[in-house]
Amino acid sequence: MSQKQINIAIDGYSSCGKSTVAKLLAKRVGYIYIDSGAMYRAITYFALQRGIIKDKSIYKPSLLKALPSLHIRFKNNEKGQVQTYLNGENIEKEIRTMHVSAHVSQVSAIKEVREKLVALQQDMGKEKGVVMDGRDIGTTVFPDAEIKFFLVSDLDLRVERRRAELQAKGIQVTSKEVEDNLRKRDYIDSNREESPLTKAKDAIEIDNSEVSLEVLVEQLHQMICDKVNELCVKC
Repeated sequence: MSQKQINIAIDGYSSCGKSTVAKLLAKRVGYIYIDSGAMYRAITYFALQRGIIKDKSIYKPSLLKALPSLHIRFKNNEKGQVQTYLNGENIEKEIRTMHVSAHVSQVSAIKEVREKLVALQQDMGKEKGVVMDGRDIGTTVFPDAEIKFFLVSDLDLRVERRRAELQAKGIQVTSKEVEDNLRKRDYIDSNREESPLTKAKDAIEIDNSEVSLEVLVEQLHQMICDKVNELCVKC
C-alpha cells in the first residue's frame, strides 16, 4: 500500500461486525486499530464497579467527578489481540459481559463522557494511519476521514454473532436476551441527543449479511487502496 496514510472510519449498529472487520483491515494495511466502543464500555464498567450505576440509574455527579482520573489504553497481548486497560488494569474480558452491554448506551449518551472520549479519539488520529470503529466516527470523531464505511446486517444475524461471541467467553445467554439488548441499544444509540448513530453523507454503506468475512475484508481493502491511489495522484 502507498506510504500516504489516511484515517478509516467504520460505523454501524451493535454486533454488525464492525470491530472484527476493523481489526482485520488495520492488520492488512498496517494501521493502528482503535476500538472506540471499548472506551465507553470501560467507563461503564467503572461506573458499575463503583456503584455509580444502580437500579438502571446513573448518579451523574459522581461519574463526572471521576472522569478526569480515568485513563484508557490499548495494548496487544502475546497473541497480538488488542486488550483494553483502565488505569493500568486489563479489563478486556469484564467489559464484554451482558451486564456492561445493558448500560453502555446509557453511559455513552452523557454529553461530558462523549466530549472526553471524542477528544481522546481525535488526538489518536492526528498523525493518520488509524482504523477506528464505533457509532459516530464518520460524523463526529473523524468527519474528515478520507474513507468511511457504514456496516449493516440483519438483526437475526447480529443476534447470532453476539450470542456466539458471549458463549465463546463462557457467558451463557438466550437469543431473546441478546435481541432485547440489541434493540434497546439501537434505539438509545440512534435517538440520543449527543452524536447519535447516523450514516455520514459520504459513507459507503455495506450490507455484510450474506458475504463472507474474507470477501468483505478484501472488498473494503481494495476500496481503501483505490482511495489512497486517488489521493496520491492529486498530490
